[in-house]
Amino acid sequence: MSESDEELIAAVAAGDREAFGALYRRRRPDVYRFALHMTGSPAVAEDVAQEVFMALIREAGRYTAGRSSVVAWLLGIARNHALRRITERRHEPLPAEGLEPAVLADPADGIARDQDVDALRRALGGLPDVFREAVVLCDLQDLSYQEAADAAGCAIGTIRSRLHRGRGLLAQRLRDTQWTETTAHSNRISRTRFAG
Repeated sequence: MSESDEELIAAVAAGDREAFGALYRRRRPDVYRFALHMTGSPAVAEDVAQEVFMALIREAGRYTAGRSSVVAWLLGIARNHALRRITERRHEPLPAEGLEPAVLADPADGIARDQDVDALRRALGGLPDVFREAVVLCDLQDLSYQEAADAAGCAIGTIRSRLHRGRGLLAQRLRDTQWTETTAHSNRISRTRFAG
C-alpha cells in the first residue's frame, strides 16, 4: 500500500530519506510544471524545484496536516521562489518544450496545435503575475480553489477573482493575437495580388 503525501511528509520531518525520495518522485513533476508556467524558463523551473525540495528537507516539520494539501503547500513554497526569480529578472518568453502533446496523429494537426500552444504560451506569459499564478494553479495544475488559495497565500475569494480576471485577460490576449495574425495574413495576400 502506498503512503499518502501527509504520511510521507511526516516521515520526512522525522528524517526518513526514503520518504523524502518517494515524495520527491511523486511531487517534483507538479512543482516543476508550476515553476515552468510561472517563470517561462526550464532552467529556472529546475532551480525552483530543487530549492523547493531543499526547503522541504529543512521545513517538513512546519507542514500542518488538514490546513492544506501537501501539493498546495509545496506549490506555495514554489510560488515564493518563482516570484523572487521573476522579480530578479523578468521572465523570458515561455518555451515550447514540455507544453506540447507527446504524440500527434496528423502532422497538419501538429502544426496547428504548435501554433495554438505557442499563442497560449505567449498570452499566458504576458499576464500579470497574480493572474498568471491563478490560471496556472487552477487550470493547469488542477488545484481546487482552496488549494490554490493556500498555495498563493490568499483568501479563496481572492483566488476566484484573480482566476476570473486572468481567464478574461488570457481570452482577450488570444483574441487579439488571432486578429493580428489574420490581419497580417490578409495584408500579405493583398500585397502579393497588387505586386503582380
